[in-house]
Amino acid sequence: MIDQPNGRGGALRRGRFITLEGGEGAGKSTQVRLLVTRLEERGIEVVATREPGGSAKAEALRQVLLSGAATRFGPRGEAILFSAARIDHVDNTIEPALARGAWVVSDRFADSTRAYQGALGKLDSRLILELERIAIGNARPDLTIFLDIPPEAGLLRVSKRRNGKAADRFEAEGLAFHTDLRKAFREIAKTEPKRCVIVNALAPENDVAAAIWRAVETRLLQTTAKRPRRARRKEAAEERA
Repeated sequence: MIDQPNGRGGALRRGRFITLEGGEGAGKSTQVRLLVTRLEERGIEVVATREPGGSAKAEALRQVLLSGAATRFGPRGEAILFSAARIDHVDNTIEPALARGAWVVSDRFADSTRAYQGALGKLDSRLILELERIAIGNARPDLTIFLDIPPEAGLLRVSKRRNGKAADRFEAEGLAFHTDLRKAFREIAKTEPKRCVIVNALAPENDVAAAIWRAVETRLLQTTAKRPRRARRKEAAEERA
């Protein structure tokens, strides 16, 4: 079992935190489900979650945010509401899971606020980063997968999935919005290559899942299994104490 108890009464190692980001129709929820299944097959405890939402109070705010009721507050008000939801999500779902050694896989996280309200809402980056600092604390993703899809293709998927139902707050935005959104996500990935991986979401579902798994294996599973010798010695000493 990976990132679980050290054994012989040793302390739990902190879990890993993976986020999936991308525009509308990129297939995030499907890929979260597939990734969780594969991690569980490796004997890892996994918590699947989403934003906005993921905890009781955050799910209540999700309805406000996606219905469009918060738009009257402007991008700044939306960003603050997203951050309020994120605080509850982190405090009640993400942080407890990581602390007990479980892995967390989230459909969206703070990068969505950077892209939607920051880049597209034209908010000062200092405000966005300060809200992020307050909301997430130490719960920063170890790996972020950006599912990259041309907005035309993503919106077509969303339209088919809705099957005649009304679009939510962000799905209803025009093509120019979603084109800029894609650019914003790609810019985030470019500036943080150690954390972020871009995956072509137009590929077949299984190919997308395979690309995500390669990133997880390379960046998280191998580094977890092959910890630095100094870290292994420290853990051994703690077990003997």
